[in-house]
Amino acid sequence: MRNGKQKKQFVVCTYRRSDEDLQFGKIYLAIPDKASEKEGMVRIIDESGEDYLYPQKYFASVHLSDTAKAAFANKG
Repeated sequence: MRNGKQKKQFVVCTYRRSDEDLQFGKIYLAIPDKASEKEGMVRIIDESGEDYLYPQKYFASVHLSDTAKAAFANKG
């Protein structure tokens, strides 16, 4: 279950392989999903605009200012 009050978490894609739904070096919004995290997965809103599960090893956490978080969360 998603909770709108959870902190927004952002990650940068470190996956270098060609993929239509992920871009290397791009910052993505990660949706908290405790069950998936236990399985080594992270839920990402990808290039399709939908959220999908990807291996956590494809991403690194990033720390953004509140202004940057708001800008990324409201894009598109």
